[in-house]
Amino acid sequence: MTTVLKNKPRIVFMGTPEFAAEILEDLCRKGIDIVGVVTAADKPAGRGKQLNQSAVKKKALALNLPVSQPVNLKEEQFVSSLKSLSADFFVVVAFRMLPEVVWSIPRLGTFNLHASLLPQYRGAAPIQWALMNREKQTGVTTFLIDQQIDTGAILEQIKVDIPQGCTGGLLHDLLLEAGKKLVAQTIDQYSQGNILPKKQPDTASTEAPKLNKENTRLDWQWPGEKIDAWVRALNPYPVAWTELIQNDLVSTAKIYAGKYVSAPSHLLPGTLVIEKKTMKVALKDGWFVIDQIQLPGKKPMTAAALLNGFSPSSDAYLH
Repeated sequence: MTTVLKNKPRIVFMGTPEFAAEILEDLCRKGIDIVGVVTAADKPAGRGKQLNQSAVKKKALALNLPVSQPVNLKEEQFVSSLKSLSADFFVVVAFRMLPEVVWSIPRLGTFNLHASLLPQYRGAAPIQWALMNREKQTGVTTFLIDQQIDTGAILEQIKVDIPQGCTGGLLHDLLLEAGKKLVAQTIDQYSQGNILPKKQPDTASTEAPKLNKENTRLDWQWPGEKIDAWVRALNPYPVAWTELIQNDLVSTAKIYAGKYVSAPSHLLPGTLVIEKKTMKVALKDGWFVIDQIQLPGKKPMTAAALLNGFSPSSDAYLH
């Protein structure tokens, strides 16, 4: 039986990065009753090792909201403090995996916002993997948290078309706007008993594993369209990378932007060619023209700007 609330629902919000902070601010702007905020503990950062606050903590303090920063989510005092807030929902946006002793506290459950159309792209990097796989459409999902990762019953979804040439940064922004709408909508409709949670079909599930050094590296044997998609998906973070090899020296190059051109190259994949202030890489099925690149010790810059003071050797190639 679905519970219908007569009064405005009481919400505890849990999240850490800027994506979550913007949704928190939007909920407050819409008059949602946020009775507590849970975020990551402050971390030492920079040379001075000064404590760095999460984006959600900064936003919560600016909004005069009470903040908790537990190190151990199962810690008895923290769990008791959550229970004392008498929340109807916990809303989770980009936070740690919660233990059952936490997500089972609120009367109406704990729901999470995920940046994909579940059960597609379960995991840590749904935005990037949707682009790397050249999807035409993605979206956002609210779902009830259970014992597994991203497997709980679906509450609501909003579909978002992916524009041609879309980057990870642009898709992040598009999904953020959809996410703001969906979280507020889910709170309103679920608290009124208007949403029936729907079990996820496991047969349609795909994974979006955490990004690491291995799966963000470019392979110049790949088809040009795949390289193009990888570079766009990983811009602005964590950025696709490759090795620049010249004069038997190996250095790391980050490729921020570029475009695939379908034209005969007749050169070994990875061969670096400089022509008229342009930098391009030979592929099996054409060329990848580098628009923005970062070499060690330098800032990201256009290929043309880099070539003003950098001249690769004639045998330079990318690997």
